[in-house]
Amino acid sequence: MQLIPRKTYMDFLIRHQDKQIIKVVSGVRRCGKSTLLQLFRQHLLAQGIDSSHIITINFEDLAFENLQEYHALYEYIISHMTDDTQYYIFLDEIQHVSHFEKAVDSLFIKPNADVYMTGSNAFFLSGELATLLSGRYVELQMLPLSFKEFCLGHSDNTLSLAQKYTLYVQSSSFPYALVLYQDEKAVREYLSGIFNTILVKDTLTRLGSGAPALLQSIIKYIAANIGSLISPNKIANSLTSAGRKTDNKTVERYLQSLKDSLLLYQANRYDVRGKELLKIHAKYYLVDPAFRQLLLNDTGRDTGHILENLVYLELLRRGCQVYVGQLPKGEIDFVAEDATGLAYYQVAESTLAPEVLDRELKPLQAIKDQYPKYLLTLDEITPTANYNGILKKNVLEWMLEE
Repeated sequence: MQLIPRKTYMDFLIRHQDKQIIKVVSGVRRCGKSTLLQLFRQHLLAQGIDSSHIITINFEDLAFENLQEYHALYEYIISHMTDDTQYYIFLDEIQHVSHFEKAVDSLFIKPNADVYMTGSNAFFLSGELATLLSGRYVELQMLPLSFKEFCLGHSDNTLSLAQKYTLYVQSSSFPYALVLYQDEKAVREYLSGIFNTILVKDTLTRLGSGAPALLQSIIKYIAANIGSLISPNKIANSLTSAGRKTDNKTVERYLQSLKDSLLLYQANRYDVRGKELLKIHAKYYLVDPAFRQLLLNDTGRDTGHILENLVYLELLRRGCQVYVGQLPKGEIDFVAEDATGLAYYQVAESTLAPEVLDRELKPLQAIKDQYPKYLLTLDEITPTANYNGILKKNVLEWMLEE
């Protein structure tokens, strides 16, 4: 399998290279964190860095099991730093090392140690990192392949953009699925393995004690209601009605654990007029929409909400905080905030029917500020359509943009 250039993530590492700050790469299991370190290693070698000055330890490799104690880890690294020139230290899946921060802190104070580390699960929650490595790290939050990266890595160049999109949705955005995409059964088994590992090793471990069957019911409920405003109370009532009795506090705890394991993302509501976050109800999105098909065995329905899920993840990749926009009359699918300000997005499969176009434009037209407004659809649009400042774009072309 060829290495897919992960440009956004590589740019982050290159930007912080040789700076005295710990680089942390977090993300869901199998999203490509180890491969990113391989790509960065190639970048360093191309710069003329001697391979002896790149120390790589993968804590999922039994060869390094004895280094899962922080004293041993520190001594091993120091023993390989034999001169005063810069060393690049890659610590892959660092969560396996108890009290890893003690070893990393000691490396941090050395002027010739440039430290990069990855972690898969809730161990790498920002709040916990802030406690363990306060003021000494920058975090790169990684996701599986974007649609653009998927297209770059796909070997069949005879496929149209629309056909690649169908594959992307059905065969998953996890990198190794590109190798398996022609074998539907193999893809399903691969996804099932990732999903069950996240559920058992990350989510249930995080809970400490929990009911696997209830956890499965909650994630299935979320998968069936992607893009809908829901609350823990609504989930609890629905599951209780279906015969699995629970309460909103329990659901809340399980939801938090699913978010901590990076399987699930929550988009809170944002009052567009009042410019403030609302606490009641939120939308939830899966880290990979293909999990929806795995959980529900459903390939044909709710394709609009699957598209919405993909746009949400793409906005996260572009460094945005993403909210659901609330208006006095109506809703904006996404309010995206970054360092430049806000942008508003409506997402629809098609708006070729005049009444659908009118319905989708209406919430955007109700916003009177000067921030960009977009309508993203699967319609073929040449050139980009402009409705009094609201730009309608083909969503696949939009996902291919820088």
